[in-house]
Amino acid sequence: MSSKPHPATYDLSVSGMTCAGCAGRVERTLRAVDGVLQASVNLATEKAHVQAIGDLRPSDLIAAIERAGYRAQSTYEAVRTQGSPGETGRVIAALALSMPLILSMLGIPVAAWLQCAAATPIQFVLGARFYVGAFKAVRDGTGNMDLLVALGTSTAYFYSLYGTLHPTPGWHLYFEAGSFVIALVLLGKWLESRAKHSATAAIRSLMALRPERARIERDGGEIEVVMDEVRPGDVVIVRPGEQVPADGKVLSGVSAVDESLLTGESLPVEKSRGSGVTGGAINGTGLLRVTTTAIGAQSRLARIIALVETAQMQKAPVQRLVDRVASIFVPIVLLIALLTFLGWWWFTASIAAGIIPAVSVLVIACPCALGLATPCALLVGTGTAARRGILIRDIQALEQARAIDTVLLDKTGTVTQGRPAVTEIATHGIDESELLRLTAAAQMGSEHPLARAVLARTPMRSLPELSDFRSQPGRGLTARIGGRRIAVGNRALMRASQLDLSPLESRARELEDQARTLMWVASLEPHVELLGFIAVADPLRPTAIQAIDRLRRLGIEVALLTGDNARTAQAVAAELGLPRVMAEMTPEGKAAQVRREQAAGRHVAMVGDGVNDAPALAAANVGIAMGGGTDVAMQSAGITLMRPDPTLIASAIEISRATYRKIRQGLFWAFAYNVVGIPLAAAGLLNPMIAGAMMALSSVSVVTNALSLRRYAHQ
Repeated sequence: MSSKPHPATYDLSVSGMTCAGCAGRVERTLRAVDGVLQASVNLATEKAHVQAIGDLRPSDLIAAIERAGYRAQSTYEAVRTQGSPGETGRVIAALALSMPLILSMLGIPVAAWLQCAAATPIQFVLGARFYVGAFKAVRDGTGNMDLLVALGTSTAYFYSLYGTLHPTPGWHLYFEAGSFVIALVLLGKWLESRAKHSATAAIRSLMALRPERARIERDGGEIEVVMDEVRPGDVVIVRPGEQVPADGKVLSGVSAVDESLLTGESLPVEKSRGSGVTGGAINGTGLLRVTTTAIGAQSRLARIIALVETAQMQKAPVQRLVDRVASIFVPIVLLIALLTFLGWWWFTASIAAGIIPAVSVLVIACPCALGLATPCALLVGTGTAARRGILIRDIQALEQARAIDTVLLDKTGTVTQGRPAVTEIATHGIDESELLRLTAAAQMGSEHPLARAVLARTPMRSLPELSDFRSQPGRGLTARIGGRRIAVGNRALMRASQLDLSPLESRARELEDQARTLMWVASLEPHVELLGFIAVADPLRPTAIQAIDRLRRLGIEVALLTGDNARTAQAVAAELGLPRVMAEMTPEGKAAQVRREQAAGRHVAMVGDGVNDAPALAAANVGIAMGGGTDVAMQSAGITLMRPDPTLIASAIEISRATYRKIRQGLFWAFAYNVVGIPLAAAGLLNPMIAGAMMALSSVSVVTNALSLRRYAHQ
């Protein structure tokens, strides 16, 4: 039975696009290439994301884009200029050449030949890009902003040129109209380019963290190599003030490492032997020797960049509607301009009377603002989230997060610190040290925080051999230690094993009322008998109560969902001020609770950090994985918090709501601008220069409005 080929993905940088119509044309061009399954083009980031099968190569896609009249490359530049010097020079030249035409606007007589001399280079040299773009659009049977500008300004120019070559009394010249429109549109595009550069600042900041060289130990000495030569297992030397070159673990040394651009954590984090470090972080005052564990695309920084870029490339559902509107926008505008010209000509019996209103209609209509409103807001929103230490995997997660009205919190590692410590040991027919030894040996195969608490209390050299380890998700574990089969877990596991807990029940309840978590220990073979329990305390995270207060202020109901016993869960919930708590939940039970909440009409976010939370994270409208949790949890979640701070849950929801608020505002103004501006232009109430200025400023205002989202990065 043959399996379907796995699609490959390609990311291309596309330049030369001027409006939503251009982005749509590049998408259609890519989809027409044999083997392409899906193509998405983002006007704001000027990137194309393509999924394809077969023997397709990036060069095939680049060639297709270039045949459509645009430029493409397979590598994305990490640092982009804020408008090239050539672009800046064209704007200055257009504005300078337009200055003499101001005199005619002010009623000061200016010779027709002088006006023509100033307008001609603006029209055909500085404005050549509009003719090129218009030609490509007409050739492909579509329309774009370039076509509107080229038609409008050419009409004004050639009408004025005819009047210059054949002077006729009463024949008005409109050189200044076309020239100022071109100058203002070039200025608007330049400002838009600078604004979009600011919008991509977050991803460029992350890309700039990628170190180029590393100092490694080799043959008894230190050598400096390019990063491509570093391999997992190499020992790298990180001096004070240097970037950590790759993910790894500290072999020796003590230092404080600045991870702020990776996690949003403002304070440096202390690192010592055994601590994990992330490539791109800045070392403090100590010298560190680090064993590399991941490099290149497998590094944490590379995965963060990939997640952010993937989210930014995706289209929100509302954008698909906007794309359909933009595809028919230009033909409709051309029809309105023609009807405007014919209407004025009919009612005034003057061709000249219809030219300026028609030109104004062509110039004021702008599909750019429509095309930029959604992607720019998403670009800034996801970038701002990344700066705060919040990774948004996809647009669906961002969209769903704004509607969240219920948050279900896991306990261990989410609202608690996930670093429990043993506080008490109770035994039944066994020595305390032997109980600890058996429990620690059984938990050698577990990554659970409770297991780490027991292992920290027990000398590793004294542990007996472990075999036949079996995890019981949501309950505990069983393992064979020597000739005995041991069970370690909660009450549910003990009940399933038919253990009598009554000998220690009274003391257990006292501790559970004090928010202690109990690990019951029993022998299953050769005899079924209770051996005792180990009590651990896991303190609340310092910001847990503040996080819940923030969620409540957002109008969100919060509940605790845990696999721990009911008494301990109630005690923790009381500390947090949570009336709703669901305890002794298995992984399947957590997922079922999420579905019950959804069946009641709620939009649910599940927050967790462990393997046992993965089913619930996947079932929720939005799964939120806490930083420092397991890879399984992070892969099941739509949002990952890069540091274990529960206040980021509210921040993620706030950024989501703010992003969609900016999208709505941008689309409203883009539509309102055209709905109001086109009729005013058709009625002759706007001259082409004002129309051109409004058209240029519409795109700039949409992008600038989206950029206001960046203030959330500093809150």
